[in-house]
Amino acid sequence: MKVTIIGCGYVGTAVARLWQGRDDVAVTATTTTPDRVLSLEAIASQVAIAKGNNAEALKSVLRDREVILLTVGARGGTYEETYLETARTLVSLLPEFPSIRQLIYTGSYAVYGDRGGEWVDESSPVAPANEKGEVLAETEGVLLAAARETLKVCVLRLGGIYGEGRELVRIFGRAAGMTRPGDGSDTSNWIHLDDIVGAIDFAVRHQLEGIYNLVDDSHLTTEKLIAGVLEANGLPPVTWDGSQSSSRSYNAKVSNQKLKDAGYQFIRPQIKF
Repeated sequence: MKVTIIGCGYVGTAVARLWQGRDDVAVTATTTTPDRVLSLEAIASQVAIAKGNNAEALKSVLRDREVILLTVGARGGTYEETYLETARTLVSLLPEFPSIRQLIYTGSYAVYGDRGGEWVDESSPVAPANEKGEVLAETEGVLLAAARETLKVCVLRLGGIYGEGRELVRIFGRAAGMTRPGDGSDTSNWIHLDDIVGAIDFAVRHQLEGIYNLVDDSHLTTEKLIAGVLEANGLPPVTWDGSQSSSRSYNAKVSNQKLKDAGYQFIRPQIKF
C-alpha cells in the first residue's frame, strides 16, 4: 500500500512511525518545515517540502498513491489557508491520480459548536460557533463532495488531542492556582494520540467512508478534567468565577458510537490522571 501523509506533524508523524514497521506500506510524508526533513526521512520512504495549497508541490507526492491522509495543523498560517485552501487544491488534483482509492481527513468536533452540553452524533447538523469552526466545516464539505464510487472519503472529527509530548498536565498545568471564567460545567471531548493512530489505521484497513467522531468515553466537565489533572500532579487547584462568561465556544457531548459499531476498540477509552 502506498500512502501519502499531507502534514506530517504531531499526528502524521505518529502514524508514519506505525506504518514504518510494515513491509506492505510505503509512506511519503510532507512538511512545511525544512528542518524536519531529516527526522522524517527516518520514518518515511520519501519526504517532500510542500504547502497544501501549492498544486505543483502536491502533484509530486500524489503519483501512484493509494491512500492520502490529510492531517494538517494551522501553525504559521491561517485556518483558511491551512485547511480550506489545501482541501480545494487536493480535490482539484484528484482526477489526475485515479490510483487514489481513499482519502482520510482529521478534522475537529469544533464543527458542532455550543450545544449546551447536549449529545451530538454524526447525523447532527454542524453549527460552528466561530470563524475557525466555519472553515473546518467548509473543509469537510469540500472533501466529502469529492467522494466517488472509486474514491472513499473518511472524515474523523477529533476531540482535543493529548498524548506523549502533549500530556494533559502540559496543557492545563499553567492554569494551576489561577482563576478561570465560568463554572467549568461545559463538556470536554478528548482523544489520546494512541487512539488517533489506531483509528486511522483501522479506517484504512476497513476502508471507512463518511464521518466518524473520534473522541473517548470520558466526557468530563472542564472543571472535573482540570481538577483531576492538577490534583494528580500535586498542583494548586483552579478557582472558578461564575460572574464571568466562559470563553469556550464548544460545549457538546460527542458520541463515538458509530466508530465502535464499525468495530474499532479504543485503546484508551477513559482519561486516567
